[in-house]
Amino acid sequence: MAKLSKRMAEVLKQVDRSKVYDPEEAVKLVKQTATAKFDETVELAARLGVDPKKQDQQVRGAVVLPHGTGKTARVLVFAKGDKAKEAEAAGADFVGDEDLIQKVMQGWMEFDVVVATPDMMGAVGRLGRILGPKGLMPNPKTGTVTFDVTRAVQEIKAGKIEYRVDKQGNVHAPIGKVSFSEEQLLDNLTALVDALQKAKPASAKGQYFRNVTVSSTMGPGVRVNVQKLVAAH
Repeated sequence: MAKLSKRMAEVLKQVDRSKVYDPEEAVKLVKQTATAKFDETVELAARLGVDPKKQDQQVRGAVVLPHGTGKTARVLVFAKGDKAKEAEAAGADFVGDEDLIQKVMQGWMEFDVVVATPDMMGAVGRLGRILGPKGLMPNPKTGTVTFDVTRAVQEIKAGKIEYRVDKQGNVHAPIGKVSFSEEQLLDNLTALVDALQKAKPASAKGQYFRNVTVSSTMGPGVRVNVQKLVAAH
């Protein structure tokens, strides 16, 4: 085990690893223990009581965070004709069809979210092995395969994030920046937990939220009692 810096040792003292904190307290601690010189991202990590190997226990979707993520996503839209014009008008950063598919195939990756109209998916499918592993493949479940490109682009720009359970049953998603107020982080945390609760598969048995922590990029994980958030709704 590498020796902890004095600063980190002091920070860790503030967090009781065995304690599950109320959401308000957890958010406060995350802000207190974030001491990096940059505006750290605050992330939620949730271990869910699902078996991701089972098709009916996949947890995947998207939610618009009330206060965004603190970062404006660069949106790439695969569309043509009127839909391409619509995407540009809605504020998409990059719009195109075959030309952009070729560009991505050659290694260009200067974007954060990909949206495609359904009629483009046959061609976009060729990018599966490039976009798939990065979680960037457009998907109807997350609203990124749609003819309503205006709404898709505007929601992403407003702070829409995607979440999906990994092979271990964990979900990781950003809920803002350390510079956000405690209220903003709490609102975003509540919105995400709410979305995860609604996405609970009917076949999932037992406790659904097994372990939930919030942390900043360089800070320690703080365990959260999400039942308080779920109960409040």
